[in-house]
Amino acid sequence: MAAGGGAPVVAPLLVTVAVVVVVVVLVVSSTTVSAGQDDEPPAPAAACARRPVVFAFGDSNTDTGGVAAGLGLYYPLPEGRVFFRRSTGRLCDGRLVIDYLCESLNMSYLSPYLEAVGSDFTGGANFAISGSSTLPRNVPFALHVQVQQFLHLKLRSLDLIAHGGGGGTTAPIDADGFRNALYLIDIGQNDLSAAFGSGAPYDDVVHQRIPAIVSEIKDAIMTLYYNGANNFWVHGTGPLGCLPQKLAAPRPDDSDLDYTGCLKNLNDGAYEFNTQLCAACDELRSHLRGVTIVYTDVLLIKYDLIANHTAYGE
Repeated sequence: MAAGGGAPVVAPLLVTVAVVVVVVVLVVSSTTVSAGQDDEPPAPAAACARRPVVFAFGDSNTDTGGVAAGLGLYYPLPEGRVFFRRSTGRLCDGRLVIDYLCESLNMSYLSPYLEAVGSDFTGGANFAISGSSTLPRNVPFALHVQVQQFLHLKLRSLDLIAHGGGGGTTAPIDADGFRNALYLIDIGQNDLSAAFGSGAPYDDVVHQRIPAIVSEIKDAIMTLYYNGANNFWVHGTGPLGCLPQKLAAPRPDDSDLDYTGCLKNLNDGAYEFNTQLCAACDELRSHLRGVTIVYTDVLLIKYDLIANHTAYGE
């Protein structure tokens, strides 16, 4: 888990999930004709031979240094102490799921889109920014803004290619790279936290706030799809009621705690969010031609790690 989420014991199981998901996405996409194209699908061997490209959108669960670069912030140790042994801009003491994903693909870690020095975008870019949400949609760095940043990157890249890389500058990614890339979306935790933190009744959060959040994620997927994206990996949110930040907040009593010591009301809300997001992915999958959307319920994975932590060596 990222900031406020606890220790890095989630890594071993989540990296397994990441590898499985990527294999599924690449195999399916290698045998599927891209939307709007009549060409024969590439052979699986050709698909596997492609250089992997990943674009990530989200919050602190995926941010590899975007907020540090964008706002000029510095996160000292213990952030980064477990693996990198230095501050990397991640709000985590180790690696994030996106890092394990890149390792599994034998590619470099994703550079934050806003990092001006030392970035390498040949394998994609990370638009995720810690603290980001889906709403309001036009504020830095909401999901909609992150998608607009991606569209800018794509437009500039293809423009450079069209003009032969004027000024000695070459485009990091070509049209095939954008088309065959994996698009990771992991956002909603901050929206959900704010909704419950506002004191809104539970039913209002479930029937009004969550559908609005999910609608923004659907809109992002559709915008990316109609701009050539075909392969999506969508994360549900984690167990909000297990975050130390939430557990440390004052409460009248412990009647809302479950047997693991997590807040049931918040976890119920997270479960409802994931249910609605999963349904939205099913809907998009049935309506968008040639799309591959893999949904992962992160709540079930992380809650199992918390409830059965002794089985994972903690």
